[in-house]
Amino acid sequence: MHPSVLPPVVVVTRLRIATGIAVALLLGACASAPLPPTAALQAAEQAIDAADRERIPDQASPELHEAREKLAAAQNAVQEKKMHSAERLAQESRVDAELASATIDEAKSRAVNDQIVRSDATLRQEMQRKAGETQ
Repeated sequence: MHPSVLPPVVVVTRLRIATGIAVALLLGACASAPLPPTAALQAAEQAIDAADRERIPDQASPELHEAREKLAAAQNAVQEKKMHSAERLAQESRVDAELASATIDEAKSRAVNDQIVRSDATLRQEMQRKAGETQ
């Protein structure tokens, strides 16, 4: 046998090792480049849109402003290929927008409750006045 010719078993073994290393490198490259957090970004946008539709002027504006800023930061992070930061910012944006919606709902509920209290007081006064007229 010629000294530069390797037995087939050695060649196959080296090919398997080289293939394994190539696959490991390929998988490692794929794992290091996560996909953009599209679902988180969409959820944040939808939550902001929902808060905008419910909006009472000047109610929950700090939370809504914060949600918009975090969404913009998340979109910038995607452009910079910082997907983990982008996902975290998008999730925070959604939470801030949901807080804005809850604040808006609470303000609406408080306004309805105040109106009911005023109506109740007016009704009581009217009943007392009527009761005083009949005596």
